[in-house]
Amino acid sequence: MFHLGCASSACFKNEILSGLTVALALVPEAVAFAFVAGVEPLVGLYAAFMVGLLAAIFGGRPGMISGATGAMAVVMVALVAEHGVEYLFAAVVVTGLFQMLAGALKLGKFIRIVPHPVMLGFVNGLAIVIFLAQLKHFQMTNEEGVKQWLSGDALTIFASLILLTILIIQFLPKLTGSFPAALAAIIVVSLLVVGLDLNTVKVGDLASIEGGLPAFHIPAVPFTFETLIIILPYAFILAAIGLIESLLTLSLIDEVTGTRGRGNRECFGQGIANTVTGFFGGMGGCAMIGQSMINVNSGGRQRLSGISAAIFLLIFILFASPLIEQIPMAALVGVMFIVVFATFEWSSLRIIRKIPTTDAFVLVLVSAVTVFTDLAIAVVVGVIVSALAFAWENAKHIHISTHDDEKGSRIHELNGPLFFGSVKNFLELFNPENDPDDVIIEFQNSRVADHSAIEAIDILAERYIKAGKKLHLRHLSLECRQLLTKAGDLVEVNVLEDPQYHVADDQIA
Repeated sequence: MFHLGCASSACFKNEILSGLTVALALVPEAVAFAFVAGVEPLVGLYAAFMVGLLAAIFGGRPGMISGATGAMAVVMVALVAEHGVEYLFAAVVVTGLFQMLAGALKLGKFIRIVPHPVMLGFVNGLAIVIFLAQLKHFQMTNEEGVKQWLSGDALTIFASLILLTILIIQFLPKLTGSFPAALAAIIVVSLLVVGLDLNTVKVGDLASIEGGLPAFHIPAVPFTFETLIIILPYAFILAAIGLIESLLTLSLIDEVTGTRGRGNRECFGQGIANTVTGFFGGMGGCAMIGQSMINVNSGGRQRLSGISAAIFLLIFILFASPLIEQIPMAALVGVMFIVVFATFEWSSLRIIRKIPTTDAFVLVLVSAVTVFTDLAIAVVVGVIVSALAFAWENAKHIHISTHDDEKGSRIHELNGPLFFGSVKNFLELFNPENDPDDVIIEFQNSRVADHSAIEAIDILAERYIKAGKKLHLRHLSLECRQLLTKAGDLVEVNVLEDPQYHVADDQIA
């Protein structure tokens, strides 16, 4: 059952103030990602509000912040450029349906197969991406419309305000923990800029955030099979990227808070958020690791912080846009620099020479791919490389121990996993021509992992049959015995004392 999670007034205050801090940081991000996707700023702001609100209510990770993200925006830009924003809204609706289906099928549990080096590479790469994204704020557009780096007094003021923000966030908690340091830094720096009339870039210089309530709107696209063909590929990719980023962020917040979120519920919550957002003119989104870290570091651990962040953002849009537009970008950049420092796994630099070479390679690879492509591709690449490295390493561990029993039968005791990577070595271990007439292959110390292994067993059985030898395959799994049909009655399958196991077991909740 849904509940806000706060049982005391102190908790309530912390959650509200943390939500306000996050809402302030969400504004420039939502506007920037809207520009990346090629849509109006309000389309990004509406997405930040609606995805943030609904994911906080229905998602599986209290304290995690969702909204418009760059990883999804870079996919949207091609659809918007070629077909228009209405096709984007339709794609976001279908994206949500895919994500709800993933939740219903309980696919969220598969985030557990992501190896730790991939997680380290993910957070390190993301920290670098967040850092690089802040550098664009050190540029300004001149009268000719060309971007150039800040210099002189403009650079001095901007850098000094960033440094002041960082110092407040670092040292205020040592004086008091009753007020979020990031929010205090934003307020102090904003008052300083306004009071001294400092000439520096403000949120309003990016775009106006003023607007009304998001209105229900069925995407104005033809309801035809051709439209479905256009939006389905984009919707599938957006759903995959959104879920990967959300579930990895969930895992990171779990680690930071020492609690455990619910991956399948998060899939369903993200799906609800995106489907509804598509019907209200938003660009969709997913979990935001930077804002989630701001929230957690500011004391937000419950659903109330995410809900309040979304509501504050809506208040900014409806009533407080002139005030919010006066916030200096230097203050928000300073907050994000703190997020970068907190997100980067500095211990990975210390242990990189101590861990296996393959793991170190995967860590660096995922970080690099995250920086140069996107998070979802980086994670998929990391998992594939880790899986191939694991398969290669385990393929070398298969071997046999051979002895003859008192009846004159030769017993080959197989040791090590039998799977697609080890089947070639497995077949090379046996020579039917040199074995006696009665042979037993003992599988008790081996596990048959996949269909390639079953086929290899069948091939070996046929070799012994052609050599005129009687072969016993002992302690095979039920699946193997069902699929070993080519050997026929000449192969005896002895399952006495067989430990009950299966080739594939998907019973994990």
